Amino acid sequence: MKLYVDRLKDSPTETVFEESAAWRREAEELLPELRDLRAEPIRVELRAHRMGQNVYIEGALTGALEPECARCLVRYREPLREPFRLVLEPAGPRVPAEPEAARELARHGMCLVDELEMGWFQGHEIDLGSFLREILTLALPLQPLCREDCRGLCPGCGADRNTVPCGCDEQRAKTPFAALEALKVRDTRGES
Repeated sequence: MKLYVDRLKDSPTETVFEESAAWRREAEELLPELRDLRAEPIRVELRAHRMGQNVYIEGALTGALEPECARCLVRYREPLREPFRLVLEPAGPRVPAEPEAARELARHGMCLVDELEMGWFQGHEIDLGSFLREILTLALPLQPLCREDCRGLCPGCGADRNTVPCGCDEQRAKTPFAALEALKVRDTRGES
């Protein structure tokens, strides 16, 4: 997923990238759980142009994932649309202070500063692969839910409470500290 700086104009140029097998392999090496999530290929739609010496890139990462619900363990389809924006200025003779950023600049033709939306570029070719993998990583749900009101599995019998009512008697504690009531410790004076 390379962008050629020399081909950019002052007006936005639209480009579409489909994930390659190599890009997918690298993403799965960095994030092994991605192997089980993919429902359809990742696609990148972007617009890029020059703003003086700077390069302005904006677009969206699209596709679909099939995560497992954290409550009921059912796989469900979740559309993916993660917008991004990036402004890169020429690095010139500057070298990033952080060794990792300096390696990224040399290897990929770009490195990001502390924020994901700004960075430096060097040379005539910018490899967006690692940047897009980072966007994908940030787009993954922390706690995937098939729906907001998912009732999950019964802790007693394991039935999916979204599809089957179970007959388990679920007793809920009055407070989160109710379990501590059984652990009362007497102090040295014998008081509870």
